[in-house]
Amino acid sequence: MTAARPAPALTAPVEDYLKAIYELERSGNPAGTTEIAAALRIAPASVSGMVRRLAEQGLIAHEPYRGARLTDDGRRAALRTIRRHRVIEAYLAQALGYPWDGVHDEAERLEHAASDDLVDRMAAAIGEPETDPHGAPIPARDGTVDERRLASLDDLPDGAEARVQRVEDDDPDRLRYLGELGIRPGARVRIVERAPYGGPITVQVARARRQVGPELARHVLVTPPAEITSGHAGAARSAARASGRKSGRAATGAGRGRRRAADDRD
Repeated sequence: MTAARPAPALTAPVEDYLKAIYELERSGNPAGTTEIAAALRIAPASVSGMVRRLAEQGLIAHEPYRGARLTDDGRRAALRTIRRHRVIEAYLAQALGYPWDGVHDEAERLEHAASDDLVDRMAAAIGEPETDPHGAPIPARDGTVDERRLASLDDLPDGAEARVQRVEDDDPDRLRYLGELGIRPGARVRIVERAPYGGPITVQVARARRQVGPELARHVLVTPPAEITSGHAGAARSAARASGRKSGRAATGAGRGRRRAADDRD
C-alpha cells in the first residue's frame, strides 16, 4: 500500500488569497470578486483565474455571481498563515522592539517563508501571546481562534464607555496617529459627544479629550458597553452570592450555637 503524499506547500499568492477570503467571510457573506480584489489591492480581472484554481484545489467553494467561501482545508490553511503573521508581529514588537506601526509589512514578507515550527518557537519565546500588537487574536496551534464580532468606536452612542480591543493594522500612518492619541488595545475610552453632520467625535482617553473623525473611528474596534456592564454585573453577582453563602453559614452557625446553649440549660 502506497503512503499518501503530503499536501504540496501553498504559494504566497494562494496564502494571501485565503487570508483575504477568511477576513471577508467574517461578515457572514461569501467573498465577492470585487471585494477580494480590493482587499489584495489588485485588478478584479486577475482574481477570477485564481478563484477558479483555488476551487480546483478544494480550498474554496465558489458560486458564480455569489462569491467564495473557504472549505475546511482552506480555512485551516488561512488560519495557519494568519497565525504565522500575527506571531511574527508579536515577536518583532516584544523581542526586537519594533514599534506597532512597523511590524505589519515585515510580517507580510516573513509569513510565507517562516516554518510552522519556527513560528511555534517564536511564540514560546515571548510567552505564547494571545493577541498581536494591534489586538488581533492569534490562532492557536490547533486552529482555534477568538472570532467574536466587535463594535467599532463609531458605533458607540454618546456617553458610552468601552475598552479598545483591536486596531486595524494595514496603514502605519494611521497606527502612528492613533498611538499619539493614546488609542491602543487595552485603553478605556468614553464617547463625550459627536459633532453633527458627520463631524468629529470627542473621545475621553485616560484624562485627555481627543477628537477623531468617524472614518478613523471605524478602524478602532472595541468591547461593546454591554459586555463591560455585564462583566461588572457578573462580578457583583458573584460577590453577592459569595456574601450570601457566608451570611448563610454564619446564620447556620449562630443557630447551632443557640441550640447548644439551650441544651446546656436543660
